[in-house]
Amino acid sequence: MSRVGVNAEGKGDGSVGEEIQRTSIANPAEQPLLEHQGGDGGDCGDKGLPKVLIRCLYTGHFLSRWSARIWEFSVALYMINIWPNSLLLTALYGVVESASVALFGPIVGQLVDKLTYVKVLQLWSVIQNLSFMIAGGTVIALLHYSDLKTTHFPIFALLVSLTNVSGAVGVLSTLAGTILIEREWVVVISEDQAPGVLTKLNSVIRRIDLACQLFAPVVSGLLMSFISLTASAIGLAFWNVVSVCLLYWLLISVYKGIPSLREREVTRAARRSSRDHEQITSVDEQTQRLLPESIKETVVSEYSRRAGVFHRLLNLPYLTAWKVYLKQDVVLAGVSLALLYFTVLSFGSLMTAALEWDGIPAYIIAIGRSISATIGITATFTYPILQSHISTIRTGLWSIWSQWSFLLVCVGSIWIRNGITSAYMLMGGVAASRLGLWMFDLAVLRQMQDQVPESDRCVVGGVQNSLQSTLDMMGYVMGILVSDPKDFWKLIIISFSLVTLAALLYTLYVWRVRKHLFHFEKLFVLPPWLFRPSSR
Repeated sequence: MSRVGVNAEGKGDGSVGEEIQRTSIANPAEQPLLEHQGGDGGDCGDKGLPKVLIRCLYTGHFLSRWSARIWEFSVALYMINIWPNSLLLTALYGVVESASVALFGPIVGQLVDKLTYVKVLQLWSVIQNLSFMIAGGTVIALLHYSDLKTTHFPIFALLVSLTNVSGAVGVLSTLAGTILIEREWVVVISEDQAPGVLTKLNSVIRRIDLACQLFAPVVSGLLMSFISLTASAIGLAFWNVVSVCLLYWLLISVYKGIPSLREREVTRAARRSSRDHEQITSVDEQTQRLLPESIKETVVSEYSRRAGVFHRLLNLPYLTAWKVYLKQDVVLAGVSLALLYFTVLSFGSLMTAALEWDGIPAYIIAIGRSISATIGITATFTYPILQSHISTIRTGLWSIWSQWSFLLVCVGSIWIRNGITSAYMLMGGVAASRLGLWMFDLAVLRQMQDQVPESDRCVVGGVQNSLQSTLDMMGYVMGILVSDPKDFWKLIIISFSLVTLAALLYTLYVWRVRKHLFHFEKLFVLPPWLFRPSSR
């Protein structure tokens, strides 16, 4: 990928790039906290990638994902205990969180694209941890004063609302970090490296996320089961107090220690400056020619002001982001991935609450979720092998239909009369399906990294997460409409139907790209001459 040059005289776009270079490089006090040691020792098996900084990247990502995964698992159990025998609070929180990402996800993506890397890091680390601290504090109050719902309902409603809003803000800030790391930094870092480096970075980043999904619920579940729910909420708040500074220190070290990130920052700044300059100076030349010289300057100034307002109204950030997303070649693959979020067939809030209602202990649910995450981690090892043999797009095809096959077990659990057996079948089918799900996720992510232009990458990432959250929200809306845990089987049927639709859409996408789905001569080990066109 080519890099945009910088004006050597410091004029126009180049001055912005030089300013960033002076800020991040020239000042000795701003040098990387962890210097890149040259030679083979800092190689991590890939030319130019220093081991210590890549580990800092992984560790910072771990700290962020651990906070998010603990909250994601715990919030359902908090809500079902705050308002027992109903999925209502759990579903309402899910709607608030998903709606927030659906509405503001594209804008978050545009902000990540417009702001400097350092500013994104600062906002992400502070807002995420502060939000989860507030959410943990309100949950502690709701659990401690358990009679608020009957004695002081307005205070109860206020605390629940504050929990929902702070949790949603925390998730939005986590989204900004996800876009920055997964959609931007790993691509920039892997440029000019061997072809397998990006696949390796993607797999390790996803493996860290799934490892947090594996261990965070276990820690939280053990605290809930053997100490108390309040102890779990206190632990959540304390963790975020401790981790905020360490998270920022690690990731700012990565930024300052890897030259390609600073170089890309110069490119981004030049592009932003050029874009702003074009918007400010764009005036209708034909209108200018029709105006008398004596009043041209006044009218042009007024016209530019009004045209600028009209232009901004027609190009609202939300709509502009969706236009960029819809023009991408991989849009159908992205929609297929997003449809998988319209489901209760995951260890999310609704299924966790339903299992709790069925009498499954919290630590058993945590173990089931951990087994699910373990299988997901296995997918991060399996994906690079499969991708290297049958290509990224075909890996996605086999993966999504693998997920669909395992979810048949969940559909079968509906007809099992024994509630405990049915619950274990449901957990087993969901856990096994994670192998296909996470390989499909990696396959779509890689296609977006390869096919989406660098200038659109953050925006497309924001819209993709927005679409996923919109469909995730629809799952919670289903939970509100079907809030009786006895009717959870209806949600299973709807979810399975949406997975089927996603698999069919991705199959259509593969056919449009490759013009075929299988090499039948390889699939059935038939003689190749049967598939050759006749010469007659």
